[in-house]
Amino acid sequence: MSIGNSPEDERPFEDVSEEFRPSIGRALQQARIAAGLTVDDVSSATRVRIAIVHAIEADNFAPCGGDVYARGHIRTLAKAVHLDPDPLLAQYEAEEGGRPAPTPAAPLFEAERIRPERRGPNWTAAMVAAIVAVIGFVGFTAFRGGDSGSSAKTQVAEGTTPTSSKPASPTPKSSKPAEQKPQPSDSAIAAAPQDKVTVQVSAANGRSWINAKDHNGRTLFDGLLKKGESKTFQDSAKINLILGDAGAIQLYVNGKKIEDQFQPGAVERLTYTKGDPQVG
Repeated sequence: MSIGNSPEDERPFEDVSEEFRPSIGRALQQARIAAGLTVDDVSSATRVRIAIVHAIEADNFAPCGGDVYARGHIRTLAKAVHLDPDPLLAQYEAEEGGRPAPTPAAPLFEAERIRPERRGPNWTAAMVAAIVAVIGFVGFTAFRGGDSGSSAKTQVAEGTTPTSSKPASPTPKSSKPAEQKPQPSDSAIAAAPQDKVTVQVSAANGRSWINAKDHNGRTLFDGLLKKGESKTFQDSAKINLILGDAGAIQLYVNGKKIEDQFQPGAVERLTYTKGDPQVG
């Protein structure tokens, strides 16, 4: 024991610092004020709604829509006010709960395996097959017809109509794929079988947290979708979605584009089933 020091002076320093550590919302608010920014400035820069910024600065994380979105908003706001987000996230986990359980690997792979089933006809392979058929038929005719077959082969190679009646038959075969080639459309992008519900989520206007579950409540995806990325989910009955920033998302449901005007920063909970798209 040191001479002249009372027992109170010997208390550990960390107890005092812990007691006076500012809350997450208070730390973000002080950093914003120190940076000379208003709530409107931060909202415009991060696409987080003004009401959510006010709520977080008041340590009210309920409007965020869950722990995943709360962590995302804390990280985004901290970067906007030039603050290191890691200590704030660690403080949030200590005060509000631990990290969520990782998404099982199997549902993710199932979601990725859906994509090959929605591919349209392979017109390139069809055209190659037609050309091979034409060449084979011309070769067979040349072998059987001598000079007349050679003349027909030359005419086909130059793009003219053959004089004999037999070689003329391959012409419709080679032109058939070109006549049936479909025009690109929004519905073709998300074409899906009618006996299932298929949802394509694209981060067309920015990044957003996405949570997708099937009709049994099993998680298909739970994570951040970066700008330009897309995910496709399929189920026999129903797909449940939570969009962290619905304004950044473009949806195709059962082969149809969803035209709902979602607001930037809005958290949307949606349900889609087989048939015409319907917002749940």
